[in-house]
Amino acid sequence: MIGLIGKKIGMSQVFAPDGTLIPVTVIETGPCTVVQKKTVQRDGYTAVQLGFGTKKPQRVTKPLLGHCRAAGAGPFAILREFRVEDVGAYNVGDTLTVDKVFRAGELVDVIGRTKGRGYAGVVKRHGMSGFPATHGTHEYFRHGGSIGNRSFPGRVLKGKRMAGQYGNERRTALHLRVVAVHPEMNLLLVRGAVPGSRGSFVLVRKSSDGAKR
Repeated sequence: MIGLIGKKIGMSQVFAPDGTLIPVTVIETGPCTVVQKKTVQRDGYTAVQLGFGTKKPQRVTKPLLGHCRAAGAGPFAILREFRVEDVGAYNVGDTLTVDKVFRAGELVDVIGRTKGRGYAGVVKRHGMSGFPATHGTHEYFRHGGSIGNRSFPGRVLKGKRMAGQYGNERRTALHLRVVAVHPEMNLLLVRGAVPGSRGSFVLVRKSSDGAKR
């Protein structure tokens, strides 16, 4: 299931032929270079490693620089693998563009990291209501409350909603429909929102059950 690496540009809107307004996310998808092929004999699985973006040579290690230059390009800003069944269809150094992989109307999955919101309390992180803001409540308005019982079970149960790191997590937006493909600008327009902030890297792959849907 081949995909491409992209960069989230932002959100916009387009109009369908019948006049319906469609909210879309604009993703700069590719071009990506095939840097390495993984085989069952050597690596235990079949995959294709793609490179996207550029980075200054003095800002990467020499092993990584040589790894990228083996493909005749690079160094790349980001390297990611995509599992495929037949690696023979790809050669090291090949360039994959958005119009070669995706087409309008099909379903894709977009993987990215959500916006990091730092260390947050239970009200912001989980939407808890807090305590009544009355005369009987003192300095305890946005606390989380009790986190367990007494001697039994004598511990905090796993999954308890508490304060902690909010955001900056890997998330996948499933079954987003491709609205349009603009190969001249390497742009992919998908319906709906995708995780991440503007300028963040995302992975776009074809949905595994897109044919059924």
